[in-house]
Amino acid sequence: MVVSGAYQPLTLRRMIDLSGKSAIVTGGSRGIGKQIALRLAQQGADVCLSYVSNAAAAQQTAKEIEALGRKALAVQANVTDPEAAEALVKAALDAFGKVDILVNNAGITRDDLIMRMTAEAWREVLETNLFGAFYTLKAVTRPMLRAKRGRIIQITSVSGQAGQMGQANYSSAKAGLIGLTKAAARELGSRGITVNAVAPGFVLTELTEGLSDDLKQQITDRTPLARFGTTEEVAYAVAFLASDEAAYITGQVLAVDGGLVMM
Repeated sequence: MVVSGAYQPLTLRRMIDLSGKSAIVTGGSRGIGKQIALRLAQQGADVCLSYVSNAAAAQQTAKEIEALGRKALAVQANVTDPEAAEALVKAALDAFGKVDILVNNAGITRDDLIMRMTAEAWREVLETNLFGAFYTLKAVTRPMLRAKRGRIIQITSVSGQAGQMGQANYSSAKAGLIGLTKAAARELGSRGITVNAVAPGFVLTELTEGLSDDLKQQITDRTPLARFGTTEEVAYAVAFLASDEAAYITGQVLAVDGGLVMM
């Protein structure tokens, strides 16, 4: 017997639907950025991805997106240059007619202890990870304001939440990205634009594959779920925040870190 108004368990899983949406993913040719681009395409979005130097990897990612039945565009753009960020957004607008989603993923590391860190290493990381995100966010703001809707997702890090020894530059940039997320969420919210951040923990990528077995064990020992994350798990979180299901979420930092940092 079915009682009116009683809870009914879901028998079908609703899939996030990004059909008809278009996205920009900076640093989208490899690693987390590539998986985000593919996940958005799998959910129905056309994707423009930026890269700096590895054209072959970018074109391969674009081909994989097209194989999913979506439009793809690979644009060479160093987002540390404000004009390049503007050109990236213009290329996406020309190709797709609109930009519904921006994922600021482009980032680099130049790790060292503070006493040995050069001014150049400090500057390079801040310019790419924080300034670049600002320039791209600024460039996409005008078309999103005209459309009165949009989703902006910043890829920050647990290092920006808790700090990390040997990463003063990276931690500072990622913490700044959280501040940018919250400020932009307040500025843009009245026009239907949400701005959120995803903070990955230790994720299996080309960078972490080179860690020693001892360090990997230390990391898993510190992580409540006792394992590294995957690029797919980060991409799932981004796809959710890009969706209509997340329409009432803004100014938030979603940690995808296995419980490593609990705020």
